[in-house]
Amino acid sequence: MVAATLYGAIPVALLAAWGIGLLVAVGYSARADIRLADAGNRKIIYSEMKSHALMTAGKGALWSVGMILAALFADIGAMGIVWAAAAMLVVGSCASRFSAPLSSMAFAGAVGIGGLVASLMAMQWTLAAVVVGTTLLATFGVVESARVAVAARLSDYAMQEKSEVVSMLLREFEEGQADWLWQIDTQRRLKAISPRFAYALGKEPKEIEGKSFLQMISGDGWETGQFPPSLHDLTDKLTRRENFSNLGVRVSIGGEDRWWELSGTPIIDELGNYQGFRGVGSDVTEQRESSEKIEFLARYDTLTQLPNRRMLNEALGEALAHADRWRSRCAFLMIDLDRFKAINDSLGHLVGDRMLGEVAARLESLVGDQEICGRLGGDEFAVVIPDASDNGRVEFLARAIIERLSEPYEIENHVLYVGASVGSAIGPRDGKSVEEMLRNADLALYRAKDRGGGMHREYEPALHANAEERRQLEHALRHALENDEFTLHYQPVVDTRSEDVVSFEALLRWNSAQHGFVSPGKFIPLAEDTRLIVPIGTWVMQEACREAAQSWPEHVKVNVNVSPEQLLEPDFAATVVRALSHSALDPKRLEIEVTESIFMRDASIARQALEQCMALGCSIALDDFGTGYSSLGYLRKLKFSTIKVDRTFVQGAAQHSPESIAIIRAVVAMAESLDMTTTAEGVENEEEAAMIRGMGCTKIQGFHFGRPMPAEDASALFSRRLENQRRERA
Repeated sequence: MVAATLYGAIPVALLAAWGIGLLVAVGYSARADIRLADAGNRKIIYSEMKSHALMTAGKGALWSVGMILAALFADIGAMGIVWAAAAMLVVGSCASRFSAPLSSMAFAGAVGIGGLVASLMAMQWTLAAVVVGTTLLATFGVVESARVAVAARLSDYAMQEKSEVVSMLLREFEEGQADWLWQIDTQRRLKAISPRFAYALGKEPKEIEGKSFLQMISGDGWETGQFPPSLHDLTDKLTRRENFSNLGVRVSIGGEDRWWELSGTPIIDELGNYQGFRGVGSDVTEQRESSEKIEFLARYDTLTQLPNRRMLNEALGEALAHADRWRSRCAFLMIDLDRFKAINDSLGHLVGDRMLGEVAARLESLVGDQEICGRLGGDEFAVVIPDASDNGRVEFLARAIIERLSEPYEIENHVLYVGASVGSAIGPRDGKSVEEMLRNADLALYRAKDRGGGMHREYEPALHANAEERRQLEHALRHALENDEFTLHYQPVVDTRSEDVVSFEALLRWNSAQHGFVSPGKFIPLAEDTRLIVPIGTWVMQEACREAAQSWPEHVKVNVNVSPEQLLEPDFAATVVRALSHSALDPKRLEIEVTESIFMRDASIARQALEQCMALGCSIALDDFGTGYSSLGYLRKLKFSTIKVDRTFVQGAAQHSPESIAIIRAVVAMAESLDMTTTAEGVENEEEAAMIRGMGCTKIQGFHFGRPMPAEDASALFSRRLENQRRERA
């Protein structure tokens, strides 16, 4: 239509070229529209939107070319016809293509720019203003239409989602068996009974219509007047006509106690008159029982049914608060079973668990009504005494606990014995917080067990100082090896007859940079408790073997003490092999000294490790024989080369104790029959040496023949002996 109108006014070639170009652009645009026909069912990517907008802008540019051609070759009327057609297309695009706002604005912008240029070329200022206004209005119209369309679509989606959620909830409510509706009138009588509510009451709907709601759910309490507190709460809500939600109510249905969860709201008519209550309810008995079970597990020990650590801490905290408020005293007793681990290891955890149950029963029989006993964990128990104003109550209860728990237990045809140690702390004197009370009672318990167990110790401030000293000592001990603070001293062991040195016992010494010289009696037990004895013992083994190989005659042995903790290491034999190979020491010159305590823990592992060392050629000495359990079965299980008689028997024999003399003679006779040598420790003078020699001991060790000495002094002994021998020969 536009081309026919402009025919004759514009050169035919230009008009034909313009018309063909416009047709081509329309064709390409149509193809692009066809490709986007499924835009409502998939996600449109940015490149597709950009391509469509550029193509639409191209169409608008061609329309602009038509208006410019009309301005150049035709009159104002022809240009107006072209603008009218283009403006019609702009309006149509804005009205129909608001879902593609970028393309509509691109088309309107391209047409507007062309119309403005053509109007200015023809100096039609009014038309120029109309073109600009039309373009702006079209652009704003597209933006607003697109916004409204998007908002409407989002609203549809939201409504559809809400409808689906409501439908799902209604479907679950109709299909479920847990929830039901209830309704009562102003007299609290049931009305509009739903089948599921009747089922929850165990009745038919017609049986309960018009019956009292409270009567139906109170069971026997309706006759006796004894209602659970939760039913009183429900009655108060109904009386005050208050909304309530998720109210837990204990009901009685058919003689069985159940838990219901009720929600309700008062019914008010259009005149504001109260018409009753309606609401929903569900049976939550199983959930309630599960919650109660979880709460029980969180606060009670499942094995003994006693309060656990958490509940004991809470009780102790309340006792401390009460004591602080009323200026009174409370107490905390920490109890640990003695020798329980041996029973658990030998007879199994089943017997051990039954014994813990028996211990719990005995403890419960001893504590008072206001006192709380519980299990902290393992074989540790505790008692909280909220009122410890009676000074003798703590001591009396502690002694009663020790005596009662030390009585024999009969479990699965076994008569078992364990002891008990008790540590106590008085609050708020010994601690104003739960943590302080636990720590101080534990310190007192540690001191009681350190003294042999079977006793009660109260907390003293000195215990905290000792614990702090022990902590600092442990910290320093952990760095002693890397700081090269350890040295070895050697005490000679001589032949009884010739008094020649046959071996040296390696003794560890620690000169700490922080604490100075520390006694072995203090740091060796600490090293064993913290298992630092393993790396320290490895260093002792290597250093002793190196010194013996480099500085001593080939007939002199070195004796190295080995802790049970070292023997439990799986690579102990490998440690001995490395020490021997690095030092090139003959295995026959190494004698490993152990005590009877190695057989009290994992005896099979310790025995296997020692047998591997014996296979290398090393000898094994049993140290401190007679001071422990002294079971002769140990001598049968392992082929010891030497039995060392403890110094206590030597000193006793020196004081003419018949028991000590008899023990030494018996040990010597037994060792000779088993082809073992004997070493008497603690010989301090010539008289004791002569006595031991007369009793038949093979070797002697003590201050009479030499105190523990540095490695240089030990080597010098042989140098002086050689020099003396040369002089005697000369």
